Amino acid sequence: MLKKVSKNDERLRRHARVRTKVSGTPECPRLCVFRSNAHIHAQIIDDVNKTTLVAASSVDMKLANGGNVEAAKAVGAELAKRASEKNIKNVVFDRGGYVYHGRIQALADAAREAGLEF
Repeated sequence: MLKKVSKNDERLRRHARVRTKVSGTPECPRLCVFRSNAHIHAQIIDDVNKTTLVAASSVDMKLANGGNVEAAKAVGAELAKRASEKNIKNVVFDRGGYVYHGRIQALADAAREAGLEF
């Protein structure tokens, strides 16, 4: 009998496949996104030195509803603002195995509008 695979297991397989190709360097770090039903988190990571350079989430921003498109836009703009304070302009986008649609797209578009280039 076949074991049922959850949606999150499928997402993690997609994420692992993408991570073989996408890696952050000190010159061009990786913007990684994680979303849950209630919140959205984003980090800018230097994979060479294994450090998180900048992070923003709907939790630390204390948004009333962190699981909607407006919250994703706010997190993307805040992340770009924090990145510009640390002189980070270019990043490579890691969608985390999620479809580039909805909240993931809103976060990416807001980050681009606020000054990040990817």
